Amino acid sequence: MPTASTTTTQEAAQPDAPPSPPSRWAPLRPLILRLHFYAGVLVAPFLLVAAATGFLYAGAFQAERIVYAHEMTVPVGDEKLPISQQVAAARKAHPEGTISAVRPSPQDDASTRVLLSGVKGVPADHTLAVFVDPYTAEVRGALEQYGATGALPLRTWIDEFHRDLHLGETGRLYSELAASWLWVIAAGGLVLWFSRRRALRKVRGTSGRRRTLGLHGTVGVWAAAGFFFLSATGLTWSAHAGAHIDELRTSLGQATPSVSASAGGDHGGHGAATGTGTGGSGEHGVGLDKVLSAARAEGLGDPVEIVPPADASSAYVVRQVQRSWPTKQDSVAIDPGTGEVTDVLRFADHPVLAKLTRWGIDLHTGVLFGLVNQIALMLLAASLILLILWGYRMWWRRGRGSAFGRPVPRGAWQQVPAQILVPLVAVVAVLGYFVPLLGISLAAFIAVDVVLGEIAHRRGRRKPAEVT
Repeated sequence: MPTASTTTTQEAAQPDAPPSPPSRWAPLRPLILRLHFYAGVLVAPFLLVAAATGFLYAGAFQAERIVYAHEMTVPVGDEKLPISQQVAAARKAHPEGTISAVRPSPQDDASTRVLLSGVKGVPADHTLAVFVDPYTAEVRGALEQYGATGALPLRTWIDEFHRDLHLGETGRLYSELAASWLWVIAAGGLVLWFSRRRALRKVRGTSGRRRTLGLHGTVGVWAAAGFFFLSATGLTWSAHAGAHIDELRTSLGQATPSVSASAGGDHGGHGAATGTGTGGSGEHGVGLDKVLSAARAEGLGDPVEIVPPADASSAYVVRQVQRSWPTKQDSVAIDPGTGEVTDVLRFADHPVLAKLTRWGIDLHTGVLFGLVNQIALMLLAASLILLILWGYRMWWRRGRGSAFGRPVPRGAWQQVPAQILVPLVAVVAVLGYFVPLLGISLAAFIAVDVVLGEIAHRRGRRKPAEVT
């Protein structure tokens, strides 16, 4: 037995394998943890409001169809009347304002919409939609409409609540701040979760704060791609970052073109061409029926919108307004005097970034893939709400009864090597320029942190003196 004893002794005396050297990126983890903590505590209220209102907006499409079923749908008849006759019926019932556009019935059971601008009591950026039965020319009602997707009062109210809390341009800062930080928080969460040991990521068999952390991390990882998408597309049409994105697209020749509403003009501008509309029946020159026929001959299938000439030197503009997949966004200009097509713009010819912007916005608003799209958005919004609530719960429990909401320790940035810290600061500065609300709020966080750190440092120096 001596041999076995010697072997055992040698194995016991053998030193442990040296630990693997830490990654040079390891010092970033405490810094990311502190940023994730600050953003989670201070920005989360804005994200919570955006998620709750976004959840409501995603469900507003289906609610709208139920609430306004009488106006939006009609009994299917034998043959639809000429569009000019339907418009005349709408103008007889509502002679106020001017005709800004006409949307012929896109389905057999859908009503025609005659859009009136300049109507007393209707905001300048809204129109009054008069709903007409395409088979009988019966006017089924009139409602305010907003935006290219034809949002009616219920969806418009929720849309504006989500966008600016009904506070106008000032209120838009909240949603832009939320969109600016969502991707940062999601990215930080991914880094923290995957840099955590696998054994500490599990949820099953855990309890208390560790279980909450497990749920927070697991749901966050699954939803992260959706959060990145919502953040990027939300910034696309925000007030400040959106302006920088538009400038960048224009400088790259990727702005959204529009059909020329003047005779023989080239495509140009940003956004779709619009007219000031006309009074009376909206008839100019050859009339609405021939204009619609000319557009059909160019391949513009339903749904379409007819925009009357803005003035005597302008053409009719007929454009497709289908934003669900497959996207239909072709448009044509038609001379009111001759009925000839003077300009054609196909969605297939739009620049790549213009197409991606169109699809991104439509996916963000729940239009691109209809009900499936809307359910996915509601699930993402619900996930974000849960993550925020779990995050606050972890903050609550972090103090463990001695210091409510105890923050992550300061000074993490001092441990980051200069060769990583300097490029990181440069990247943050560039991001802060293009996404100004992110840059301003981050600078505010740092300033507050420095002030609090200085106060704590001075208190710490005074205590020994007081004891002495």
